[in-house]
Amino acid sequence: MSSRLSGDLERDEVEDEEEEEEEEGERVNPTEVRMSQIVMPCHSNHRQELSVGQLLKWMDSTACLSAERHAGSPCVTASMDDIHFDHTISVGQVVNIKAKVNRAFNTSMEVGIQVNCEDLFSDRHWRVCNACATFVTQRTNAGKKVVLKPIVPQTQKEQVEYSVAAERRRVRMVHDDIIKDLLSNGFIQQADNSAVGNAVAAVKTKVESVELVLPPHANHQLNTFGGQIMAWMVNVAMIAASRLCQAHPTLRTIDMFKFRGPSQVGDRLLLRAIVNNALKNSMEVGVRAEAYQEEGPNRHINSAFMTFEVLDDHRTPCTLPRIRPEPLEGERRFQEAIARKKIRLDRKYIISRTQAEVPRSVPWDPRNQVYLSYNNVSALKMLAARNKWRLSSEKDKVRLYTLEQKSTLSFRVEAEVDVPAHTAFRLLAELSNRPSWDTHYLSCELIHRVDDEDFLYRVVTPSVHRRSAGSPSSASQVEGILHDFILLASKRNPCGSGDPYVIALRSVSLPTYPPTEGYNRGEVLCAGFTILETENNMSLISYYNQASPEVLPYISNDIAGLSSTFYHTFCSCRQYLTENKLQFTSEEQRGQSQVTDTDTDRTTRDSETDSVSLQL
Repeated sequence: MSSRLSGDLERDEVEDEEEEEEEEGERVNPTEVRMSQIVMPCHSNHRQELSVGQLLKWMDSTACLSAERHAGSPCVTASMDDIHFDHTISVGQVVNIKAKVNRAFNTSMEVGIQVNCEDLFSDRHWRVCNACATFVTQRTNAGKKVVLKPIVPQTQKEQVEYSVAAERRRVRMVHDDIIKDLLSNGFIQQADNSAVGNAVAAVKTKVESVELVLPPHANHQLNTFGGQIMAWMVNVAMIAASRLCQAHPTLRTIDMFKFRGPSQVGDRLLLRAIVNNALKNSMEVGVRAEAYQEEGPNRHINSAFMTFEVLDDHRTPCTLPRIRPEPLEGERRFQEAIARKKIRLDRKYIISRTQAEVPRSVPWDPRNQVYLSYNNVSALKMLAARNKWRLSSEKDKVRLYTLEQKSTLSFRVEAEVDVPAHTAFRLLAELSNRPSWDTHYLSCELIHRVDDEDFLYRVVTPSVHRRSAGSPSSASQVEGILHDFILLASKRNPCGSGDPYVIALRSVSLPTYPPTEGYNRGEVLCAGFTILETENNMSLISYYNQASPEVLPYISNDIAGLSSTFYHTFCSCRQYLTENKLQFTSEEQRGQSQVTDTDTDRTTRDSETDSVSLQL
C-alpha cells in the first residue's frame, strides 16, 4: 500500500537511501525496469498537468515489464494497492518510473513502483507516488501453471520490502472483510437523509460510457491493457466528480482494487461512475467496468473507488456540496464510502505516528486491529533488516548489537539454541510465561485474545532510576515505583522458505486499562523475537527492542560494557526453552497420536459401514 510503514523507520530509510546506493555501487536489481517520459500537451488535462490516467498506463506498463523479466513468461495485473498522489506533474517536466519485484509467491508476485518527477530547468526532483501491484503468470499453452523462482534480496532496502511484502499480502486478503465488519457491527452511522434537503441528488452525478477495445489498447498478449482500463475508469470518475462540484476536481487517492477477469480486443467496455459520498472537503466516486461482446452477458472486469478534492487558488481543499444517495443501493454505497474513509484514516494514523508524539501508543479497537497488527509485524521486520548493526559485546556466543538512528537507539540480543525453531516459537509466544525466565517482567497478564495471531497483555516491570553516581537502582530500592505496559503481541509463522518465525510487540492504549496510581505507564515502540531455523534442528533467536526512555535504562550498562545483564537473561531464556522442549515435544506427539487413532477409528467405521452397505 503506498502507505508509510512505521513512520520513523521508513523516514530513516528514505534519508539513508542515497548512502545505500553509494554502498551498492553499480549493482542493479535484475528485475528492475526504468521508464522516463517527458510530459507533452497530449498527455495533459485542462490545467496543463499530466492526466492521472496516462500516468497509470505508464506505471502499469513498467511494472508489467518488471514482472515478466522475473517470470520469463507473460504476466497480467491482478490488483493494485492504494495509490496516494502527493504532487501533480506539469507539461515539460519528466516522469521517472522505477519498478522491481519485491517478492514472488508461487504464481504471483508483488511489484513495487516508485514515481518521481524531474524539472529539467531547475534540476529539482520530488516524489509523486509509490504503489504496489500484484501480477500473476499466465498458464502455458499446455495449461500448466508457471511456478516463480524466489527473489533473493541483496540489499537492506530489498530485504525490508521482501519481508514486509508478506504482511501486505495478508492485508489484501482481508481488505473486503474489514469493510463488511465495520458495516455489520454498527461502527458506521446510518445516513440522515432528513438533514440533506439542499443536497445534490447522487443520480445527477451518474456517468455511463462505452469504449471499444481496439488493437492499440491491447498489450502484447492481446488482452486489454490494465493501465488502459484504469485510464478509462479515471476519465468517467472525473466527469462524475465534476458534476457534483461544478469545477475541475483533483484526484488524490485510488483505493485498493482487483481485476476480476480479462478483456480482449473486440470487447465493448461499459463504464459506470457515480459519486458515492461527499465528505466535506473530499468526495468518493465509485466506478464499475464491465466487458461484453455483441452476444452474451456482461462480465464484471473491475471496480474502483477514487477520492477527489477541489482546490482553490491557494491549493486549499474547498467545501463540497452534500450528496443525497439513492434508496437501497445508493445508501449502501454511501455507508461503504464512510467505512473506506475510516480505514484510510486508521492506516494513516497508525503508520504515521512519530516518536516526538506522546503518547506513542495508538488506541486499540476491533476496527483498526488488522492495521495495528500489520504495522506491528512490519516495524519489527524493518528493524531486523537494517544493515548497520554494531556488535557491542559478546559472552559465550550470546551477542549484543546496537543500532543508532538519529534520535533513537535500538539493540539486538542474539544466540543459537538447541531447540527446534517451531518449538521455540510456540514457547516464546506464550508471553504469560515470560516472568518465569525474564527478571524484567514481574507479571504478564493476558487481557484479551483477539484471534489466533494477536493478543493483548498488561505487563508490569520494575522501574530503573539513576543514583547520583549514575548507576541504576532497581524498584526494590525505590519504594512503590513500577512501570506497566499495554502490549499488542502479534505472532506469525514463516511465509516461505528462509523466513523466520516472528513475535512482534508494541504499545497500544485501551480505555478499559487507563494509567493507574502507583504505576508509570511505559511505551514500547517496537520489540520482539525473530526465530530462524538453522542446521541440526537448532534455531537462531534474536530479540529486538527500539529503546524508549522507559526501556533504555535496563540495557544502558550492558551497552557501555559495565554489566552483562543481557547475557544472564538470555541464559535464563535458553534454560526455559531447553527444559520445556521435551515436555512440548511429548505433548505434540500425544496430540498426533490421538489424531492418528481417531483417523484409524474413523477409517474402520467407514469400512464397516461400506461393508454393511454392500451386503444390503
